[in-house]
Amino acid sequence: MKKLSVIILLATGLHFSAFSQIKKASLQAAGLTCAMCSRATLEALKTLPFVDKIDTDLNSTTFLLSFKPGVPVDIDQIKQKVDDAGFSVAKLVLTANFDKVSVQNDTHINYAGSTFHFINARNQVLSGDRDITVIDKDFVSAKQFKKFSTQTAMPCYQTGVMANCCKMEANATSHRIYHVTI
Repeated sequence: MKKLSVIILLATGLHFSAFSQIKKASLQAAGLTCAMCSRATLEALKTLPFVDKIDTDLNSTTFLLSFKPGVPVDIDQIKQKVDDAGFSVAKLVLTANFDKVSVQNDTHINYAGSTFHFINARNQVLSGDRDITVIDKDFVSAKQFKKFSTQTAMPCYQTGVMANCCKMEANATSHRIYHVTI
């Protein structure tokens, strides 16, 4: 009976993890002025272990990243690779596959190994592929960051880590939170 229970739990977990996946991202880089700049950024992004394929749109300085199935995506590593190449992130839009995930404005959800705080989002249930835009500091312009900061009273938006406002996990005040909008 124990073996059957373990098999059922594993199968359920595998089913859930198949749906909890950030599938791809559209990354617009700021500061790129030439083909060499784009190439340096592209080469840096290629070293990410969770990236499967990268397409580029040089007209809009956008990199279209496809992620390896079943491999966790580290959003901060994406930003770090762009920074290491000497540039910055102007916009990052993630495409994730949701399976009836309930979202409410100014609340947190755990998804695909990350915690997302939805700002300026209407209450809804997300199903299928949906685009979410990362609006943390260093992922948007200073003007956009200031605008979004008026739409939440939670201090975690200023720091990017859980604060006393975040009641999801006990004693997790150093846990990274990504602030997003739909």
